[in-house]
Amino acid sequence: MVDSKKKVSLQEKEQKEKTAKAEPKQRKWVQIRLFPIWLRIVIVIALIALAMVLGVMVGYGVIGDGNPQDALKWETWQHIIDIMSGKK
Repeated sequence: MVDSKKKVSLQEKEQKEKTAKAEPKQRKWVQIRLFPIWLRIVIVIALIALAMVLGVMVGYGVIGDGNPQDALKWETWQHIIDIMSGKK
C-alpha cells in the first residue's frame, strides 16, 4: 500500500511540473515613467512658447528687415495693435 501512495504522489508531482513548464507564468508589465505626465505637459507648453518667440523674432528681424530684439518690445506690439484696429 505504501508503494501505491508513493507512486500516486510521484505522478502528481510530475504532472504538476509538466503543467508548470507548459504554461509559462505571465508577467505583468509595469512601466515606470522617467518624466511624470504633468512635467511632460509643462515641457511641451514651454517649447511651444519658445517656438512662438523665436518665430516672431525671425519674422520681424529676418523677413521684416527689423531688429529681432524689437519684436519683444511692448511698443512694437502696441503699434501693430493700433494698425489692426485702425487707429493709425
